[in-house]
Amino acid sequence: MTKFDFEDGNGPVPAHKHPKGGGWVADTAYVGPDAWVYDNAKVFGNAWVTGYTRVAGDAQVFGNARVFDNARVFDNARVSSEDIFIEMNGKRYKLVEVA
Repeated sequence: MTKFDFEDGNGPVPAHKHPKGGGWVADTAYVGPDAWVYDNAKVFGNAWVTGYTRVAGDAQVFGNARVFDNARVFDNARVSSEDIFIEMNGKRYKLVEVA
C-alpha cells in the first residue's frame, strides 16, 4: 500500500498517483474518470473532483469540497468546503452563493 503525507496533520495516509496527470489523490477522495490531477496537485480528505475538471500546479482540493463540470483549479489555489474560502497567490477569497 502506498502512503503519502498531504501535510494536513493526519500524517501519511493511503494514496495513489492519479493516472491522468500524476498528481496525488488520497484513497478517501474521489476523482472521476474524466478529471485530471497534474504535477504536484493534491486531492485529499473526502473531496470529489468530477466532470472535466483540471487540478494542476500546487493546487489542493480537500475536506468535503466538490469541484465539477469544467472547473480549473491551478497554481497555488486551495479549495475546501470547511473554511468556505479559496486561497490564490497568498490571498483569500470568500465563496458566496448567488441565487
